[in-house]
Amino acid sequence: MVRTIIAGAAGRMGMRLVALTQESEGLSLTGAIEMKGHPALGKDAGEIAQIGKAGILLSENLHSCLTHSDVVIDFTGPASCLANLEQVVNTSKAMVIGTTGFSDQELTQLKTLAMKVPCVFSPNMSVGINVLVNTIGKIAKSLGETYNIEVIEAHHNKKKDAPSGTALKLAEALADGMEWDLQEVGVYARHGITGERKTREIGMQTIRAGDIVGDHTILFGGPGERIEITHRAHTRDTFARGALRAAEWVVKQTAGLYSMNNVLGLE
Repeated sequence: MVRTIIAGAAGRMGMRLVALTQESEGLSLTGAIEMKGHPALGKDAGEIAQIGKAGILLSENLHSCLTHSDVVIDFTGPASCLANLEQVVNTSKAMVIGTTGFSDQELTQLKTLAMKVPCVFSPNMSVGINVLVNTIGKIAKSLGETYNIEVIEAHHNKKKDAPSGTALKLAEALADGMEWDLQEVGVYARHGITGERKTREIGMQTIRAGDIVGDHTILFGGPGERIEITHRAHTRDTFARGALRAAEWVVKQTAGLYSMNNVLGLE
């Protein structure tokens, strides 16, 4: 059994991870972590996740849980995730990171630390999304520059970062396929008199509304036709199951930074 800690266990994703870990045959829940001062601290993680008692109390002390665990799954925030990763590195455990919203500086720090332990980092743990990321660059290259590229993403009204980490990952894959630099061709807002659209441009449109779990659409608009490829997540379990799959996989790996492509055997 892979002994598993859920960081951010009282959050939307964390609660589903707790519940699905309890259902998993290959994983056992050995820790549930939340930030200092969280009102759920000291409560049973299973009761917070609405699955009944799990026998694991929510704690702010990751270090004490790491001794009897193999892997940490982190869906928190950039600052807390990096602090958790430092502790994982100090104890030579494994980690799965689904946290998004990192600045360029934070991302550099994450990549440096993550190389010291077995670590899977992906802004989206969905199997479907990762297959899509692996193929859309080839589609973009085949269509060529006569087809304009837009990425439209929609999430719930509580999401703090925009565009989503998944939308950025999709845009990076599209830019790579076209041999473009996303920093040069990415357009994140349009307002007023913008002039004609440039050929070398990847538009990024963001929607925040209601309780949308996660929708991502890639639109290729060409002469006389358009192609739209859409992925819709119906439930957070889609991401949670991918993260658990990554946790079972990463504990068998040597130190290094991996993606869901590695987990799924796509590269």
